[in-house]
Amino acid sequence: MTTLADKVILSGADNRPPMLEKDMYDSWKSRMELYMMNRQHGRMILEFVENEAIQADCDVKATNIVLQGLPPEVYAIVSNHKFAKELWERIQLLMQGTSLTKQERECKFYDEFDKFAYMKKESLREFYFRFSLLLNDMNIYNMKLEQF
Repeated sequence: MTTLADKVILSGADNRPPMLEKDMYDSWKSRMELYMMNRQHGRMILEFVENEAIQADCDVKATNIVLQGLPPEVYAIVSNHKFAKELWERIQLLMQGTSLTKQERECKFYDEFDKFAYMKKESLREFYFRFSLLLNDMNIYNMKLEQF
């Protein structure tokens, strides 16, 4: 059964871009690209953000969409960029970081996977949900699980 809160969340899902969360850049990027594609002239906006400036009004629209999906602390750092492409690249650099931070993130996920276990008083559904979230996070970062 759908609650009123669920309906409110669903109805507002199309009205604003997804919010960026720390350590979840790749997921946010994927959701942001889908959000842009769902807007009027979405393909043009997305290509514009990823490539170069074509039209000034399109750049303003793309920049606005990206800025709306940022938490205040990230917005304060990147809001001075005037072009959507520059903004997109700066956010990517800030959130993905260097290859060292990517390796640290992967190590964290592999460690969490190795130590994954049932928690006391946890239902099978909760256990499965936690495990699915972990696998989804690993999949977002293109991490592969190889059999030993």
